[in-house]
Amino acid sequence: MFGTALLPAGLPLASLFGGFMESNLMGKGIVLIQLASSIVAAAIIIGKNKELGCVLRNSKRFLREFLAGRDVLDYYLLRKKGSPTALELIYERTCERMVKLLDPDMRRSVIGRQSDAVNAALSGREIELVRSTCEHTLEEEQLRIENGMGLLATIVTASPMLGLLGTVWGVLDAFAEMGSKGTVLLSAIAPAISSALVTTVVGLLVAIPSAIFYNNLAVKVRQLATDMDGFSDELMGRIACEFQGRND
Repeated sequence: MFGTALLPAGLPLASLFGGFMESNLMGKGIVLIQLASSIVAAAIIIGKNKELGCVLRNSKRFLREFLAGRDVLDYYLLRKKGSPTALELIYERTCERMVKLLDPDMRRSVIGRQSDAVNAALSGREIELVRSTCEHTLEEEQLRIENGMGLLATIVTASPMLGLLGTVWGVLDAFAEMGSKGTVLLSAIAPAISSALVTTVVGLLVAIPSAIFYNNLAVKVRQLATDMDGFSDELMGRIACEFQGRND
């Protein structure tokens, strides 16, 4: 599991396991929650890293093919059907909206790549409608690539806090037991304190690697979001240059 797999070499597993077995019901429950959280975090990290890597590769491939086109609609009209990437989906929905706004005769000319297609034009208001579609799709795709990051951030934050709660609770029980027995011997209270610290140790073992991987994924998410913002601006700029030709 995430926590036990990354234990420092100097920390005896026997002591950790022994402390877990000696802890109270509250402590054991918190440790089990932390270990379950580590499994969820590992699944998110592995899946998200694979997803973002694939999106980055496909986005670079799409940009090369898009920029190689003669005009803004070249890739849209000649593309192969398949599962679109984030950038490709923004491009596809924007082009669909733009083509639908053309009058029927001009739409057929554009789709058929006829010579009079160079006269196709949209009004300023129609360009704004196309821009709205582009921006809405952009926001949807940005939310999609961020999916799962919130849960991972919650695990990073909550795991050590749960550990601290378990430790404080365990120490409270230890002092209460010490008071009821009327003894201050270290040998009597040490096992209870040791078991109380287990939740903090496990919480940190879950949170530290999760935080490292979260930051790595966050960099990729920001990179993709920046790429999508830049592409959307480029796309709308080219549409305005090539198709805005009528007065409102």
